[in-house]
Amino acid sequence: MKKVFIILGSLVGLVVLFGIGFFIFIALRGIPSYEAKDPGGKIEITPERVANGKKMVSLLCSKCHLDPATGKLSGQLVADVPTIFGEIHSRNITNDKTNGIGKWTDGQILYLLRTGIRIDGRFTPIYMPKFVHLSDEDIKSVVAYLRSDDPWVQASNSPNVECKPSWMTKFLCFVAFKPIPYPEKAIPEPDKNDKLAFGKYLTTGKYECYQCHSKDFAKNDIINPEKSEGFFGGGNGLLTREGKVIHSANITMDKETGIGNWTEDQFRNAVKSGITPHGTTRYPMDPWTLLSDEETSSIFAYLKTVPEIKNKVNRELTE
Repeated sequence: MKKVFIILGSLVGLVVLFGIGFFIFIALRGIPSYEAKDPGGKIEITPERVANGKKMVSLLCSKCHLDPATGKLSGQLVADVPTIFGEIHSRNITNDKTNGIGKWTDGQILYLLRTGIRIDGRFTPIYMPKFVHLSDEDIKSVVAYLRSDDPWVQASNSPNVECKPSWMTKFLCFVAFKPIPYPEKAIPEPDKNDKLAFGKYLTTGKYECYQCHSKDFAKNDIINPEKSEGFFGGGNGLLTREGKVIHSANITMDKETGIGNWTEDQFRNAVKSGITPHGTTRYPMDPWTLLSDEETSSIFAYLKTVPEIKNKVNRELTE
C-alpha cells in the first residue's frame, strides 16, 4: 500500500511540475509570430474610395485608434477591451514613416487587415478585427483612405506602446487564435438590390455586427460567422467607458427577448439615432449616424431571416 501512495504521489508531482512548466512556457513564449507576406499591387486612390474608406474607418477603427490628444489615428490605450485579454494599446496607423505605416506597401496593409499579421510577423489577437469577408473594393477603400491627406491620417510621430497581453491571451493564441489565410480569389460585394445578401454582407463582413451581438467573442466563428454560438442572440460582455460590464442586446426576431416586435423605422432609429422603443442605446453602441437608410433596411431584412433565439439579456451594468 505504501508503494501505491508513493507512485500516486510521484504522478501528482509530475502533473504539478508539468502544469507549472506549461504555464511558464506560455508566459515566456508570448504571442507567436508568422511569416509576413506582401501580396503586392498598387491601389488607385480615388475620391470615391477615400470617402468610403473614411466612413468605414470612422465606424470600425477610430474608436480604438483615434487619440483625442493628437486628433489623429496615432493609437491609444484601448480601455474597453475586457481585462481578461490584458492591457491593450492600439497602434499608430498614420502616415508617419517611423512610428506609423508610412513605409508599408499597400499589399502589406492588405495582408494585415485580412490575416492579422504585421510586417514584422507579429500576430494581432482577437482584439484586432480580421476583415475576412470584406469585399476587395471595400478593403481597397480603407487602404486608399489611409494613404490620403485626411487630418486623421497625417503623419504623427507618437510612439507605439506595446500591449501587455494576459497569460490567457497568449494561451488562446497558442491553441485557438491563428492567422486567417489570405484570400486566394476575389471577394465581390453583393448586389445592393439583393437586400438579404447585402444585409448579410454588412452584418457579417463589412461591419461585423455579429461579433458583439453573439454570445462570446471567444466563441465567434470568424470564417463562418453564422455558426457563431448565440448568433445575434446577444449576451456578450462588453465594457463601458467607466469599466463596467454591459451585455449586448438580443437582436434576433424573438418577440419576447429580441426585436421581433420592432418596425423597420424603430430599428433604423435605434441604429442611427440611438433611440429604441425602450430607451436609448449605450456605449459601446454609439449611434451609427453614417449608415445609409439603404444599409439599415438591408440589415433589418437580413436579421428577419436569422434563427430566433430566446435569450433575455440582463442589460443592467455590472462590475
